[in-house]
Parts: sequence; C-alpha cells; structure tokens
Amino acid sequence: SIGYCYECYGIIVNKALLEQAGHSIDEIKDFESLKAVADDIHARAGELGFDAFSSAGLDSSSSWRFSGHLANMPLYYEFRDDGITAQPETIKGTYLDNFKMIWDLYTTDSATTGADLLTSTGDASEAEFGEGKAVFFQNGSWEYASLIGEKFNMDPANLQMIPIYCGVEGETDAGLCSGTENCWAVNCEADEEDIQATLDFMKWVVTSDEGTTMLAEEFGPCPFKSAKTPENVFFADAANLTNEGKYVVTWAFNFTPAVDDWRAGVVDALGQYTAGAGDWDAVVSAFVDGWATLYANEHA
Repeated sequence: SIGYCYECYGIIVNKALLEQAGHSIDEIKDFESLKAVADDIHARAGELGFDAFSSAGLDSSSSWRFSGHLANMPLYYEFRDDGITAQPETIKGTYLDNFKMIWDLYTTDSATTGADLLTSTGDASEAEFGEGKAVFFQNGSWEYASLIGEKFNMDPANLQMIPIYCGVEGETDAGLCSGTENCWAVNCEADEEDIQATLDFMKWVVTSDEGTTMLAEEFGPCPFKSAKTPENVFFADAANLTNEGKYVVTWAFNFTPAVDDWRAGVVDALGQYTAGAGDWDAVVSAFVDGWATLYANEHA
C-alpha cells in the first residue's frame, strides 16, 4: 500500500487572543515557556475574558486526543531513543513524567478542571476555542475547515499550530506530529482488467487538475509530483517547521496493541487521576502493563 496524504496535529493557537494577553508565538519554544505563558493567561482569565487551554475532556468524543495523540509523545521519544521501528512486546514508560507535565498543564490552566473533565466533550472543547474562550486547543489539521467555516468564522491569519512541548531535552528542535493512516492498495487477486482500471484511475487522480485539486482540498498534502498546495494553514506550519530543520514527531501510536482496549485503560486511569480518585502510578501501569498484557493476548 502507499500513503496518499498526511495529517498533522499539535497545539492550535488563537494568535489574536495570545497577543491580547500580551504574549506572542515567538515566546513559546519549549514546555517551560509554554507553561509560563499559559500560567499567566490562566491567572488573569477573569480579567481577560478567556482562559489558556480549552477543556481536555475525557468523554469518548474527546479522549482519543489524549489516549492516542498526546500519548504519542512519550511513545515517540522512547521509541526514538531505543531505535524501535516495529511493534514492541513491551514499553518502559521512559517519558511518562513528561506526559504528566503536559497533562497537568492542560487540566490546570483551563476553565474546566477536575471531575468535570470526565464528561466534557470534544464539541465543548472545540466551541471554547472557536468562540474565543481559550487560546490553546490540542487538535489536528482536520479541524481547520470547522474553525474557519460558518460555525466559528475564525480568521486563518489568526490561527497557527505549534508543537506539543512536554519538557523533553532538545524539544526546541521539534516540529509537529505528522503521519498518516490513509493508504491506497490494489487487490492483486482482482481481474487484470479491474486492476488496470484502478491503476489508471489512481494515476488520473494524482496527475489531473481536477484530481489534484480535490486531493488538496479534501485530504491535504500528497506525496506526488503534481500535488497542489492545500490552503490549510496548519499544513503550512508543519512544512515551515520542517524547512527550518525541526524534526517531525512521527506517529508511534500506530504500534499500539489492541488499540481500543489499551486506550480505554489509559483513559480510565487518567480520569481517576484527574478527578482526584486515583494516583499517577495507575496511569503508568495502564500504559506499561496494559501494553504488555494486550500484546501477549494478541500473540498468544
């Protein structure tokens, strides 16, 4: 199979609100500087009329942002350090303290905290950001159309995506989290006529004006010579960081065993910790022990 487009995610920033709070994107280069800005905004939320982060809801409509996308951060750095390029039987949780740092920031410097996050939804978080009630919103390139569309009418010039910083050494050189789960494949057991028709169609899609326009508008950047540049500013942010020599944070979560079960365990432990009914050790266990158990079950 071949990947035909990629997506990116990170922390989406409302630059207009950030500047209204007396800060700029240029200040934020790592976790320490992100926390300093977010702490200041949160401390003055009543005066400013908006808070730092939109709600980090753990309702099923939102929790995937953290059990999948945020969880990618400790997985990516551990796999990078250990040279892991295929699904491992076990993980060590080397960077789970860093995961805790960014999670605590999300859930402290926000209008919604504690047990209220257990039922907070993805729509609520999006609305808080889209309606100008929060400066920061962890999400991906797929959010662009909704944010600039009729629902929120945000100005693309006021939107920028920055890396997810979590206190890892050297993270000032990090780019956005970029990857894909979108691939094309041709069934080799199909009739030759159907195989050729499929290949002809695929070639048309990636070379014709109509096809490349559709790909850019509907899917984003594509790895083909005739690909058009999408209007989505988040892809431009990803490209700019890469062109500056920043490293791409690849999608390590694609290696997760029994992904739905593993994420459910992480969300449960994270919810108890966030609501004050459990400790961080349970989150570590959900990550590390949960991975080993589910991998073993899949390979029994």
